[in-house]
Amino acid sequence: MNVTELYRRFNMNKEEFFPLVQSLGFAIGERAIKVDDRVAQQVIKAIEDWNRSQKKKSIFAEEKTEVKEAPKEGAKTIAIPEKITVKQFADALKKPVTEVIAVLMRNGIFATINEDLDFDTASIIAEDFGYVPQKGEAFEKEKSKEQVEKLERILAGKDQGALRERAPVVVVMGHVDHGKTSLLDKIRSATVAEKEAGGITQHIGAYQITLQKRAITFIDTPGHEAFTAMRSRGANIADVAILVVAADDGIRPQTVEAIEIMEKAGLPFVVAVNKMDKESADIEKVKKGLSELNLIPEDWGGKTIIVPVSALKGTGIEDLLSMVLLVADMNKEKIMAAPTGDAVGTIVESHIDSNIGPVATVLVQSGTLKIGDLVVVGGVPGKIKAMKNWKGEQVKEAPPSMPVQILGLKAAPVVGDVLEVTQDKKILKSKTKQYESVAFLKPQQAAKEKGKPQLPIVLKADTLGSLEAIVGALKQIDQEKVSISVINKGLGAITENDIVQAEAARGVVMGFNVDLTPGGQELSYSTTAHIEKFKIIYELLDAVKARAIERLQPIKVFEKIGEGKVLKIFKTNPRSQIVGVHVEEGSIKSNAPIKILRGDKKVGEGYIGQLQSDKKNVGEVTSGSDCGIRFDGDPVIQEGDYLEVYEIKEKKQA
Repeated sequence: MNVTELYRRFNMNKEEFFPLVQSLGFAIGERAIKVDDRVAQQVIKAIEDWNRSQKKKSIFAEEKTEVKEAPKEGAKTIAIPEKITVKQFADALKKPVTEVIAVLMRNGIFATINEDLDFDTASIIAEDFGYVPQKGEAFEKEKSKEQVEKLERILAGKDQGALRERAPVVVVMGHVDHGKTSLLDKIRSATVAEKEAGGITQHIGAYQITLQKRAITFIDTPGHEAFTAMRSRGANIADVAILVVAADDGIRPQTVEAIEIMEKAGLPFVVAVNKMDKESADIEKVKKGLSELNLIPEDWGGKTIIVPVSALKGTGIEDLLSMVLLVADMNKEKIMAAPTGDAVGTIVESHIDSNIGPVATVLVQSGTLKIGDLVVVGGVPGKIKAMKNWKGEQVKEAPPSMPVQILGLKAAPVVGDVLEVTQDKKILKSKTKQYESVAFLKPQQAAKEKGKPQLPIVLKADTLGSLEAIVGALKQIDQEKVSISVINKGLGAITENDIVQAEAARGVVMGFNVDLTPGGQELSYSTTAHIEKFKIIYELLDAVKARAIERLQPIKVFEKIGEGKVLKIFKTNPRSQIVGVHVEEGSIKSNAPIKILRGDKKVGEGYIGQLQSDKKNVGEVTSGSDCGIRFDGDPVIQEGDYLEVYEIKEKKQA
């Protein structure tokens, strides 16, 4: 929860709030912007308890419904979604990215240009710039609409006489564990000649195959969310979809979600009923489930194309691809592009490589992208220095529907951003200066600046699809408290080098559907690095979250354990007092922190330096008993005061 929400809840300002919560035992510094939701609830309860104990008639005791003031006439308002990148936020504020990052840094937030800010953080920064923040998606939708319209204008503006047929772009969707990744892997291996198989060294988020002398491009997205993001910013990124449904499981929630996404996008699709090799396979059950969603199979008199396949056995793959080409031919008037002129495309994958810098994969949608082209990608400038196809081969140009990995951008763009070749060197130069003036921190460096604990991960998986799906899922894990970073990833068994690298980084090794090499197995007995293997992605993600929590330092919490009334003052020294107390509630313990209450006010605090009962030193005195206390602190105690006694406990963060 945002700290401002907390003190606004009680109609307080920060000058009133921070001293109060600190006196209540919460280590919340005056520069804090957010606190964990559970801690926030504890703070709320503590303030309410404090108010009751003070018996003070004030705003704290009143049950109020917060009424947000309407923005004053003429006030600048800004609609902020749940998440917004620093670049998008700067655009919304109409401020240079450098200025926004500088303000973030002053507030203790070290974020790069493409990192997400949550609503609470962005709201505080917006207020610093004089805006009134409002929750909403208006900006996000407007920017998406702008980019889609821009791309469609560019594509529509091409000389229609220059349009030529291009390769159809296909996306594979469906419920988790229904075999999307396995199907993509089988399509890759089944359609690439044996002599070329060794060339499959790159996973760039998309690839091309050839069937019947025709190319087909596949987008290998980690999930529906990624596809939706690409579509929202890159118009019609795909031409045809394959909906994967497991024959032994039928229609599931994500199946329905995928259908809704495809129908909303107006995307024609073919249904691949996978896992037909299983004894429990029931294609009729799948057809019935589809018909209940108004998708009537062809053999039932409808128009939905259904192809039985087995990704495990490799059966039905060619039939499936033939149907994809058939559907593409039925929509061929939409699958056209001008191969000449400046290139336009959409980013389908993006990351920072520690050795070569920003790397992105672009799917060219019009024109031909060439080495040396000057480009702008969602505001990120660059010059194409190198291009590789999905096999890792260097290429000099990329025509429509060809996915290529590009080098030469000043920063990693956002997935879904539109790439456009520009001839205006002045614009490119100004944008380049802007980017070069920003201190682009690597994730680990930024985390160190923020003082975050680190969880470095060495990740090994059985297939490219699995590897990228896991990396994509790890990026979605909330990193507010712990920085989770994949320091190395690869395919195949866990080796000695993997373990050594994880140990050196004080990290963990996570394996998905892989074993250890003999050398790795031997080293595993003596290493300090944790090594874990999984067969289910969600179990791996849960383990990462658990490991991240282990990296957090326990927090100190103050729990009230007793209360006593001061009966007599025996002695007063400059920094201590000896007093007689009657324990009225709970117990009093030696060395415990205490608060001194006089009527409805706290007048001081300190520690119990010594506790006596019947003239003997004791560790604890319980309710109903009298005792003598040496109070260590400013000598403000008077007869009739009440002492609240607390116990400090360490609590694991969650």
